[in-house]
Amino acid sequence: MVSIDLRSLLLFSAVLRVVLIIYGEWQDSHMEVRYTDVDYIVFSDAASLMASGKSPYERSTYRYSPLLAFLLIPNSYIRTWGKLLFSASDLLVGYFIYSLLKLRCVPENLRIVSVAVWLFNPFTFTIGTRGNCEPIVCAIVMWIILSLMNGKVMQAAFWYGFLVHFRIYPIIYALPILLVLDPSNFRPGSRPSLQEWFQHKPLQSADASRFIHPFNPLLHFKSLLTKEKIIFGLISGTVFFFWTALFFYLYGWEFLNEALLYHLTRTDPRHNFSIYFYHVYLHHEFEFSVLEKLISFLPQMAVQLFLILYFAQDLPFCFFAQTVAFVAFNKVITAQYFVWFFCLLPLILPWSTMKLKWEGFSCIVVWMGAQIHWLMWGYLLEFKGKNVFIPLWVASLLFLAANTWVLVKIIERHRFSPLFKLVESKNSKNTRKRL
Repeated sequence: MVSIDLRSLLLFSAVLRVVLIIYGEWQDSHMEVRYTDVDYIVFSDAASLMASGKSPYERSTYRYSPLLAFLLIPNSYIRTWGKLLFSASDLLVGYFIYSLLKLRCVPENLRIVSVAVWLFNPFTFTIGTRGNCEPIVCAIVMWIILSLMNGKVMQAAFWYGFLVHFRIYPIIYALPILLVLDPSNFRPGSRPSLQEWFQHKPLQSADASRFIHPFNPLLHFKSLLTKEKIIFGLISGTVFFFWTALFFYLYGWEFLNEALLYHLTRTDPRHNFSIYFYHVYLHHEFEFSVLEKLISFLPQMAVQLFLILYFAQDLPFCFFAQTVAFVAFNKVITAQYFVWFFCLLPLILPWSTMKLKWEGFSCIVVWMGAQIHWLMWGYLLEFKGKNVFIPLWVASLLFLAANTWVLVKIIERHRFSPLFKLVESKNSKNTRKRL
């Protein structure tokens, strides 16, 4: 078998992305269907406005932090600057995946395979090269996990606050992060002891109950307000509110509504993968109340809480399961959202007992099949003008079912492995005895 190292993998991936960016420029100039994502044009226009001293929100449909427009100011001189930046972030995610798995003593061959799953996933290398900013978000998520694994709580807190400002959806990771900030793991002057890859023996029932019921008041009341959790909350909150206050001062309510509040109450009448799209389409002209917009979060949040209660201590897996569920139950779903959980998939593969043959392949076929089925109806609606709203909505229901089934299969085949080794204090042990 021909072996390949990380450097060669990253080099080949970089060449692939450069080729796709060049090809994309050619396709944009010679073909009716553009390769470049429409969001990239929006980003570029907003960056141009900012460079000229104007508000990026003068560009309609720009609903991101001004930081993104600032990063893309060079687009005015180098048209592909943003695509190169996003593709570089793609490669950085691959490097972080390798580093994270190495810290947990995953064998070299498994690390390389896991990195390749990210770098050569068609969804990921096309997202960055088409000009979507999600690879930057994925890179910061990886860096936060890496910082926690190295015991750098303040560093993780800084980047988490920055990330939630930049892209609000990672707010769902706040609770599991706080739950793993156990004082027995984070001690001054020492790095946390990580649960390594070969240490995946089943947990004893007493230990398992600690992870499955993290809010048991008798076991955890004393650790609800620990130094590490307070520091993380204060720093991440300060960073988030600093950037938010700065841009509110510069751009006013327009910034707050477009970059933050819009995403909490967003309803999109255009067809998308979400099961809510048809209801929104039928009632959009009547204007939904804020309460109606927020109610759709209830099933989403219920699933989130359930997953956090069960898997918080296995932090990478918890992030993955949360993100899949969050996207599947979201009010609006576009293909770029899939990258949010694809970047986390390589972090859990070494702990999966699922074989690619049959079971793994069936998961891929079901998920891809449900998506292609939806795209077929979407094509007939958008490009052929057919009235296929009902079949398209049914296809959205099937896509939700496919996501749910695949996630359940992944959970069933996952070897639960806490990120940090279980170290209990004497007080905790005494509490167990009294129970």
